Amino acid sequence: MPTTTRRHTLTLAGLEVPVIELTGTADGPRLTVIAGVHGCEYASMDGVRKWASQLEGRELRGRVVAVPVLNLPSFRARSPFVIPDDGKNLNRCFPGDPAGTLADQLAYAAFTQLIDGSDALVDAHAGDMVEALEPFALYDTGPAEDRARELAIAYGLGYVIRQAPGPGRAVGGSTSQAAAAAGIPAIIAEAGGCGLVERDAVAAHVRGLDGILAALGMADPAPATAPAPQPEHLQQFLWLRCQDEGWWEPAVRVGEQVAEGQLLGTVSTLDGARTLQTITAPAAGVPMFITSSPAVAADGLLLGLGAT
Repeated sequence: MPTTTRRHTLTLAGLEVPVIELTGTADGPRLTVIAGVHGCEYASMDGVRKWASQLEGRELRGRVVAVPVLNLPSFRARSPFVIPDDGKNLNRCFPGDPAGTLADQLAYAAFTQLIDGSDALVDAHAGDMVEALEPFALYDTGPAEDRARELAIAYGLGYVIRQAPGPGRAVGGSTSQAAAAAGIPAIIAEAGGCGLVERDAVAAHVRGLDGILAALGMADPAPATAPAPQPEHLQQFLWLRCQDEGWWEPAVRVGEQVAEGQLLGTVSTLDGARTLQTITAPAAGVPMFITSSPAVAADGLLLGLGAT
């Protein structure tokens, strides 16, 4: 008997968020899959849409709750990074606050109604509208760390990053961090960039989600054209920012191995007359994402370096 599918909306912080629920014929884990936490990361959203549609004809053990677009205000406004209503980054607001602004309320509603009680969480992302990106999966330390690491590997991307408390943690308030604190195995999986719906990136998310199902014992492994390579494991995620506004010109590409002290890029005046800041690598590693727009504000994010 095929999987049972229910498509409906869930009211989260006053927003009617689309949800796809798929229930198998046998007992098994509950997997929650969310995309569209950032409103312009379209490859991950389309990956979840296509994957959920393909699941309808497969045998499934357990239950999948999939949200292809969570952050409706940012999606509708084509607003990268932040919710236009309050200027907050939703993935810095988890587990949320019901008494806060819209981003806080949406994070709280999503955590309590979608994430809490799950046996595993996948938060699918891509490079936002001005981000080139090298595919990677990220997990946080916590009670379910070993299982989360297994899921990050199962997604089949080239790099896996472990985030621990301290200077190696790039940001707080993410879905994966909040889930990890609650003992839920969780990953953030990123493929695609620059707000584009690239076929290879969408396919990477579909393959990755199939890998998660197999790792959780929820479905038989999907046929693969080639085995996924073993990822490189990185222990730090260093986010580099500029001091002053100006013109950002990267000197490296995403996925390129860089040495400690290597030139990563420069920020110069808009007239090109002088260099304001020279950005060098604080450690050997790989740029996981790079801001693709030359326009950067003071304290603007330039790139994220995955380091060992």
